[in-house]
Amino acid sequence: MARHVPGDSVVVIGLGRFGSAVAESLIRLGHEVLGIDENAEIVQKWSERLTHVVQADTTSSEALRQLGVKDFKRAVVGIGTDIEASVLTVLALEEVGVTDIWAKATSAKHGSILERTGAHHVVYPEAAMGERVAHLVTGKMMDFLEFDDGFAIAKTGAPREAIGKTLSESELRTKYGVTVVGLKRTRNDFTYAKAETIVEDGDILIVSGTTERVEKFAALP
Repeated sequence: MARHVPGDSVVVIGLGRFGSAVAESLIRLGHEVLGIDENAEIVQKWSERLTHVVQADTTSSEALRQLGVKDFKRAVVGIGTDIEASVLTVLALEEVGVTDIWAKATSAKHGSILERTGAHHVVYPEAAMGERVAHLVTGKMMDFLEFDDGFAIAKTGAPREAIGKTLSESELRTKYGVTVVGLKRTRNDFTYAKAETIVEDGDILIVSGTTERVEKFAALP
């Protein structure tokens, strides 16, 4: 399996409520997911819903190497209740060379330990649900907020087709059904978007719309 890992694949370790929410959202966004859990019943439950699901002790760096985890750039550790397993898993991921480790924390102290152990991003589920984390971990969006009615707001890089044009000229709303609310440029303050606003390379756009349309827009090159 390790020889066929696409660059946008993600390892999700711990398929409880948080981990499975991240995994399902990643699958829906078109990413391949390797799900790992030590519980055989949970592995069986997700075997037909994720790209790959295996049962393994993720606190062992050797087990992770055998699964080819070293070939993944990103990993999400959803283990929460077993703090020791959570910390040892992050350490094992760091040891095998995963360069972008996201880990769930159940408290500030837990989060601090995870950061010192090797986690690059610590997630507190009370403030960030699986859907939002799935968007952020893949790097498509810099921030994402979804409301109960299927409406979303996201911070994302400007697509190539909009560079050098005014928002009116690029017709992003007509083409993609999203509204550009504002724009942030390096070393400049946030500004509200106007029809005559010119988009430059490197600009960050704040866009709103239905969740599906915002996701598609953020995925534009």
